[in-house]
Amino acid sequence: MQIKTLTAIATALLAAGAAYADNAGPNDAQIAAIVVTANSVDIDAGKLAEAQSDNKDVKAFAHQMVTDHTAVNKQATDLVTRLKVTPEDNPTAKSLAQGGQANMDKLKALRGKAFDKAYIEHEVAYHQQVIDALDKVLIPSAKNEELKSTLVKVRPAFIAHLEHAKHIQAAYK
Repeated sequence: MQIKTLTAIATALLAAGAAYADNAGPNDAQIAAIVVTANSVDIDAGKLAEAQSDNKDVKAFAHQMVTDHTAVNKQATDLVTRLKVTPEDNPTAKSLAQGGQANMDKLKALRGKAFDKAYIEHEVAYHQQVIDALDKVLIPSAKNEELKSTLVKVRPAFIAHLEHAKHIQAAYK
């Protein structure tokens, strides 16, 4: 299945804390890059699912992912522009991008129910990992109060996405 891809993404998100353990986590510029990359990965997967799935629930979920994650990226971009912070590429963001590409490559090879099942399984795992990274690394590491507030504000949307994905996933068990 997609265990390797999910493991790579989970490792990237949770390694954010370990990689920066000596200096109290990623800095705000690195957090911005991680957030934008994490959202972009889910936007790309959502666009693929919108185009490739024939399941109305999966298509609707994918559309919501594209819409919501695009909005979060716009908020993050607007914030870093206003704060004059340039997102700083870092190993976590690079690893997320690589894991996202690996997921896309696997999904592109699937069709029908196999595609839908793999996409939704990935969304469940991915959203859980993002929530864990927000809670354990990104929110605690953010120094700028506006950035921290934005991360806290978007967290409930990720929880709602996780619950929605789990609901769809139940149909495939």
